[in-house]
Amino acid sequence: MSEFLTKLSQEMAATTATAGRSIVSIEARRHTPASGVVLSADGDIVTANHVIERDDNIKVTLHDGTTHAATIIGRDHTTDIALLRVEASGLDAARWTAIDEVKVGQFVLALGRPGTRVQATLGVISAVEDGWRTGSGGTIDSYVQTDVLMYPGFSGGPLLSADGTFVGLNSSALVRGASVTIPAATVSRVAETLLKHGHVKRGYLGVSAQPVRLPAALAESLKQETGLMIASVEPGSPAEAGGLLMGDTLVHMAGLQIRQMDDLMMALSGDRVGTTAQARVIRGGQAHDVTVTIGERS
Repeated sequence: MSEFLTKLSQEMAATTATAGRSIVSIEARRHTPASGVVLSADGDIVTANHVIERDDNIKVTLHDGTTHAATIIGRDHTTDIALLRVEASGLDAARWTAIDEVKVGQFVLALGRPGTRVQATLGVISAVEDGWRTGSGGTIDSYVQTDVLMYPGFSGGPLLSADGTFVGLNSSALVRGASVTIPAATVSRVAETLLKHGHVKRGYLGVSAQPVRLPAALAESLKQETGLMIASVEPGSPAEAGGLLMGDTLVHMAGLQIRQMDDLMMALSGDRVGTTAQARVIRGGQAHDVTVTIGERS
């Protein structure tokens, strides 16, 4: 047993040392520096958005101890992801793993570089669930939670699997009182969008709404029990231009059933900005179809 534990310990130390070459220290807030991960060899760095508290005078320290000025390429508070760039090349880019390779009960390491040296803490995957929507409206591809104790400065650093690949970024800002891991698929998707646009597009309709139960006959014909009753329509909004009215109950939009606010947020995904969509509403007890052009939330 002692030989097994010794070998396991040595392998974990070696894995940490190798992965540590892709982990940086980021000074972009008062007090404790945060961590980040090298996304590309030519200087792209991904980290948690909430640790970037200023827009300039951001410093990134690489594994070799060299410090570089960094600029913000883009940031998305809804998924707590920010993308930075340093003028450097030949960096050790992280190797990411797909979420379907991650299983509950697997050993994982949370790594961080809040100082000049990499730090690590050990735990297991305690939950892997389906995608979810953050309180700010961002879409996270999977819910990954661990029992790993995150030390100060670990946000923006990676969760590391036993084979040395990166499961995702650790964040303490998305779920109150808990640290979760933003999976690699989300990191890749958001980073790619930030590289192209500098921000993540969010669809905009311009209504406030609340779920309501549909009358039994309508529920049976539509095969859904609830819809979204429009409580207000913003002047000059896409909703007003499309003819949506206060009191309408939205039940279908852009090919999706609308039963609650999460359904509407899915219908207003960034790839639909600028496109037209068919919306079906219940107005005066009758179904009406209207066409709306989805705007972009500023």
